[in-house]
Formats: sequence, structure tokens, C-alpha cells
Amino acid sequence: FFKMQGCGNDYIYFNCLNQKIDNPEGLSVRLSDRHLSIGGDGVVLICPSDKADARMRMFNQDGSEGKMCGNAIRCVAKYLYDKGLVNKMTMTIDTLSGVKTVSLVKMNGEVQMATVDMGPALLSPASIPAKFGGDRIVSEPITVGGEEYRITCVSMGNPHGVVFCNPDSLDLEVVGPLFEHHEKFPERLNTEFIKVIDRNTLKMRVWERGSGETLACGTGACATTVAAVLNGYCPQDTDITVKLRGGELVIRYTDEAVYLTGSAETVYEGIIEI
Repeated sequence: FFKMQGCGNDYIYFNCLNQKIDNPEGLSVRLSDRHLSIGGDGVVLICPSDKADARMRMFNQDGSEGKMCGNAIRCVAKYLYDKGLVNKMTMTIDTLSGVKTVSLVKMNGEVQMATVDMGPALLSPASIPAKFGGDRIVSEPITVGGEEYRITCVSMGNPHGVVFCNPDSLDLEVVGPLFEHHEKFPERLNTEFIKVIDRNTLKMRVWERGSGETLACGTGACATTVAAVLNGYCPQDTDITVKLRGGELVIRYTDEAVYLTGSAETVYEGIIEI
């Protein structure tokens, strides 16, 4: 296996181009434990694809499969290039939310950063999915745990709800699960809690469905930027820096797509008996 991280979002990666791993859901639960096993935000399988350079499958700590992970896909691209498996500086990775294009940046012969074309942001309640009326959910009131919040919802291949507040004052261990399992979100919810620093800078904490609070979330940073534009906090088609517990990501939201730029690093590689 390879332990890799992007902006502190760490996963355990397996090369499945020439091997098959049975029960990756159970494997993710077992290996993600930070005290009794390897530790990570989940497990990522790098698999063959008949319509892209490779296919990515990502499993959360609770074994549920995610449709997309912006931080993991950069690490997958780095692995493929650094190991000589795909000799392209721009490659395609197939995911459950479609084929994504990843452009690499390397230093000293190794990939250090990557930009991912995440595709368009989806805003309709049905695409998220969320049980709201209208054609989009922008600063809509929602009651969670007896408190009223204003939420903006975006799908980046998985459901996100963005709340503008003081994230440092929140007890995410309490509030996060209430958002995740709220009745308005039939497939659960990833929730971002955001402080606007200025027109080009946002501070973010995230509660991810199936994993809890993580150091970073690439799709969450994308959803946050889209929400900030929709609410008038940030300009469109401009680089926006999103500050997370694990580092910084740069997001650009255009009419056509959302672009995610960030680091990709190998922590170590090892062998574990399963």
C-alpha cells in the first residue's frame, strides 16, 4: 500500500491495476483506525479503466463508497505518473461522478501539485439530493439541533451543504452528525462551516459523511467557493484560497467548471497482511 495525502486529507492507496481486492468496504473500516491499524480518512483503489487512463474508487472510514474525492484524485494522478504507469502531464481519471481531467505540476522529476477539472457545479435540489423547493438552495433557513442556520447546497459529485458562520466556535462532534443525518438529505450530507476572510480568502472546517471532521476536503472546498460566489462574498472566475486545517487549496469557479489546485504527497509505502 501507499499512504498519500493532499492538504492533510490522507488515504491508504492500493494499486489494483493487476490485482483485485475483495471487500474494500470492510478493508477501509479495518485499516482506517488510527490507533490499531495504518490510519487514514479511508481507502483508495487505483483500478483499470476502459474510458480513462485509470479508475479511482474511494471508501470512507465507515466503509461507504464516495463518488468523488478532490484530494485523493490528485494523489492517484501523482502515483500513476511517478511510478511510470501513465506518462502524461495531463491525464484522465474515471470516478463514480464521471471522468475528470488532472493536470500535473512536477519539481525534481516528481509531481508536487495538480489541478483537477471537477466539472460543473450542480445546484438543483434533485441533483444534490435535498428536499427543498425551487431551482437552487441558496441561504435557505434550516433548523438543526434546535438552532436555525442558513445553508447553501451544491453537488460536486457528492452532496454538500455550506454554512457561513464562525467555524471555530462550533462543536463539530455534536453539530456535524446532525447535519449529516438531517431528514432533508436522503443520501446524507457533507457540511462545510465557513468564515469569509476577504473577497479572495475563505476559512473552512468540514464534517464529511462517513468520516467525521477531516483536515481537508477537496470537493468541499469547491462547493464552498461556489456557495461564496452565489452569496456575493467572492467574485466568479477568480482564484479563491480556501484555508483548511490541513493546508490551503485554490479554487476557481467558472460557468463551465470548477477547478481545484492543491498539493499531492507520498507519506510512505508499506506492506500489511489482510
